[in-house]
Amino acid sequence: MSARDRLTALGLELPPVASPAAAYQPHTSAGGFVFTAGQLPVVDGALVRAGKLGADLDTAEGAELARTAALNVLAIADAVAGLDRVRVVKVTVFVASAPDFTEQHLVANGASELLGEVLGDAGVHARSAVGVAVLPMDAPVEVEAVLEPLG
Repeated sequence: MSARDRLTALGLELPPVASPAAAYQPHTSAGGFVFTAGQLPVVDGALVRAGKLGADLDTAEGAELARTAALNVLAIADAVAGLDRVRVVKVTVFVASAPDFTEQHLVANGASELLGEVLGDAGVHARSAVGVAVLPMDAPVEVEAVLEPLG
């Protein structure tokens, strides 16, 4: 089954690559790898939800938002190489967190699981989940990835 078929089976559709909100590009390439800009949980150009994990949102809500942000990463992967011609090498998930919130890794699972569901073995990656005080536009999560286009 192709990555696009798996995406369809999940009831998902790739959005257009999000336009930058500041002075940067959605992705750049170096040394054979593609580095995405941080992707927020944006749908149709609007942030789905704002706030902090552990104060305004719970872990499950954060994981769903990380999943949405990862879908935006997949849109970049498709634009750059095609979903069946890319491997995810590394993912970093930034989680805007209340000071006592310690489940960043569980929030990040939303992104990791979607990448694996859609790309199969090519979606298995190394990952960092980082708690931060605030993200652009008061987004709860931001996902960035290092991708390897496949020959």
